[in-house]
Amino acid sequence: MGNVISAFSIDQVHRLTGLSINQLRDWDTSGFFAPAYAAEKRRTPYSRIYSFEDVVGLRVLSILRSEYRVPLSQLRRVARKLQDYTGKPWSQLTLYVLNREVHFLNPNTQKVEGAVTGQYASLVPISDVVEDMRAKANKLRERGDGQRGQIERRRFVVHNQAVIAGTRIPVAAVRRFADKGYTVERILQQYPTLNRKDVEAALAATKNLTKVA
Repeated sequence: MGNVISAFSIDQVHRLTGLSINQLRDWDTSGFFAPAYAAEKRRTPYSRIYSFEDVVGLRVLSILRSEYRVPLSQLRRVARKLQDYTGKPWSQLTLYVLNREVHFLNPNTQKVEGAVTGQYASLVPISDVVEDMRAKANKLRERGDGQRGQIERRRFVVHNQAVIAGTRIPVAAVRRFADKGYTVERILQQYPTLNRKDVEAALAATKNLTKVA
């Protein structure tokens, strides 16, 4: 996907895709679309962290729902069918819509067919949203050099939780990656907008909070 942010909070996904936070939570809880980096206990703050590929897939689903009026019940059936081809059907397959029904390019036959009916169709494909999401995600990277290595809390920003200055990245999300065994270098791969000082500041902040608790 290139040098683009690859880890997103549920609030960021909401802003990028147009899907409501409640809808994202419901899709996760029901098993329809789970975040790539989800904590086992979803009740903890920032327990849902999405990959860039997740964002692309969710934006496709948003388009299918809002622009093509595809019922959620049909999308659920489509998802089960497309699992035969990939674990990420909404971002790894070329999708098409005809009469509010989803079709896809079968990677085995290279023919477009109905995801549910299996009938072939010649359709206009859904617009590729990867570049759009990449451009919007890159806007999240803009921050001043004086904010590097700093932690802040701002009213109305990520529910007043501690974040890395100039971003909406919660320090708790960075700590979650560290708790899973990620090194600083691997965490930076997930958050290319950050540098080592940012990650170290986030880990130090969460360590201090743990000691106080």
